[in-house]
Amino acid sequence: MQYEGAVLDLDGTVYRGDELLPGAAAAVERLREAGLRTLFFSNNPTKSREEYAERLADLGIDVEPREVLSAGTVTTRFLADEHADDAIFLIGSGGLRRQFEAASLDLVADATTADVLVASWDREFDYGDMLAGYRALEAGATFYGTDPDLLIPAAEGMVPGSGSIINAVGGIVEREPRKILGKPSAEAQRAALETLGVQPERCLVVGDRLNTDVELGERAGMTTVLVRTGVATDADVAESAVQPDHVIDSLADVGPVLDL
Repeated sequence: MQYEGAVLDLDGTVYRGDELLPGAAAAVERLREAGLRTLFFSNNPTKSREEYAERLADLGIDVEPREVLSAGTVTTRFLADEHADDAIFLIGSGGLRRQFEAASLDLVADATTADVLVASWDREFDYGDMLAGYRALEAGATFYGTDPDLLIPAAEGMVPGSGSIINAVGGIVEREPRKILGKPSAEAQRAALETLGVQPERCLVVGDRLNTDVELGERAGMTTVLVRTGVATDADVAESAVQPDHVIDSLADVGPVLDL
């Protein structure tokens, strides 16, 4: 198979926390030298494309902002397309709020006036946020989440992620979000393929999570590669309905996949 593009997860695949994973930079260079367009795609919604590009540059990987997507990017784009004139109440981080503001979305402080409620990761999430979310949903707001990750890596180990907050807010009224926009959603698949400009059968997706990275690729018709440097374990693979095409120790070992 001659591949033309690669979707690369970030935390757990390219880096872990603040440390570049061994061989990751060389692997990215190997993919580029083989003629693949690379796209770095994180489900962390808190940073802009520019911020991710700067972080990767600091770690030794040169990336243009246009080569980066996140759950925040996809959510912002979706809202700008589908809810440009609607009042939006956000339960989320300051970083996500800045992305919404940069897209000129109409953010409101009074949850009861919101047409749309967006729930996402926020380290300061508290009872007041749950109450505001309840008020917005009770008033009829359309409910969205940024990404489904229940747990995310942090300096102190795994901590609750966006999915936990989305569940806490929606659980009050036993309602699921209309959409969760990050990986593996249809919106995320479309954004990745449009950004790369390649057909799915000519694309790899490499990541450390079965239910986001691998499932995105499986749904889209990409070749899927799971790395062992992050969340999923071999035991998880054995028990999962979502099966990667390849399991490798790390991104540094992606070379043989290209030779298939």
